Amino acid sequence: MTEAILQALISGLAVGGAYALVALGFGVTFTTTKTLNFSHGEFVSAGAFIGMSALLLMVGKPITATSFSGIAPSVTAQLLGLVAALVVMGLLGWLLYVLGIRPFTKQPGMAWVMSTLGFGVVLDSVGLAIWGPKPVVVPSPVGDSVIQIMGIGVRPQELLTLAVVVVVMIGFDLVMRKTMVGKMMRAVAANSGVASLMGINTNAVMIGAFVVSSALAGLSGFLIAPIAQASLFMGLTIGLKGFSGAMIGGLGNPRGCAIGGFALGVFESLVNLWQAQWREVAVFALVILVLAFRPTGLVGSKLVEKV
Repeated sequence: MTEAILQALISGLAVGGAYALVALGFGVTFTTTKTLNFSHGEFVSAGAFIGMSALLLMVGKPITATSFSGIAPSVTAQLLGLVAALVVMGLLGWLLYVLGIRPFTKQPGMAWVMSTLGFGVVLDSVGLAIWGPKPVVVPSPVGDSVIQIMGIGVRPQELLTLAVVVVVMIGFDLVMRKTMVGKMMRAVAANSGVASLMGINTNAVMIGAFVVSSALAGLSGFLIAPIAQASLFMGLTIGLKGFSGAMIGGLGNPRGCAIGGFALGVFESLVNLWQAQWREVAVFALVILVLAFRPTGLVGSKLVEKV
C-alpha cells in the first residue's frame, strides 16, 4: 500500500506540474490585465503539436505523420522542438492579445471572453485540418525505461517534467521579486493607471504577460505529450484542471497558482488510486469546497476596495 501511495504521489506531482504551469499562466494574465485566456487549454494542445511537428521534421518525417516509427529524436532535436513550441506559442499569445483582448479592454461588458473562446475554436479547427483527431505517441527525450526507486516504478519523463516545472517556478519567482521586469509587472498588476503615470509601458507589460502565459501553456503541452500522448483534445482537461488549481491556490497570487496546481494533481492521483470513477467528481467537489470557505483561494489575499 505504501508503494502504491508513493507511486501516486510521484505521478500526481508530475501531472500537477503541468497543471501548475497552466495555473501560473492564468495567474499572470489575470494579475496584469484582469482578463483570462479561456482558450488556454487549446494552447496546451497546440504547444504539444508544434513541438511534435518540429521533432518529426528533424527526423525526416512530414508533420502530419501519426507515428515516429521507432525513431528516437536526439537531445538536440528535443531542445529545438521545445524552443519551437515556446516561440510559436509566445507569438500566438501576442496575437491573441492584439486581436482578442486589447480591442475590448476599454469597452463595457466582457466581449474578450467570447473572443478568447473563439480563438480557441480557430486553433482547434486549424489543428484538426493539419493533424487530424488521432493521438500521437511522442518519444521522451529521456527514454521510456521505468526507473525503480524505493520499490516503485517511475517513468523518466515524469521526473523530467517535475524537475523542469520546479526550475521554471523558481526562476519565475526570482524574476518577479528581483528584476525590474518583475517590478513593472507587479506595478501594473497593482494599478495600471498609476504605473503608466510612472513611465511604465503598460501595453508592453500586458503583451509580455500573454506571451509568457502562452509559452507556459506550450511548455506544459510539450512536457505532458510523452506521458499522455499528443492529442488535440488533451488540452481541454489540462486547461480546466489548471484553472481549477489557480482558483484553489489563489488566482491573484502566482505562488498560490503553482501550489494549487501541484495540490490538485496529487489529490487527483490519490483519488484515482482509491476509486478512479470518482476522480472528476472528487476534484471539482474539492474546488467548490475550497471556494465556499476561501473565495480568493488558499493563498490568495482578500481584496479591499477603498472609496
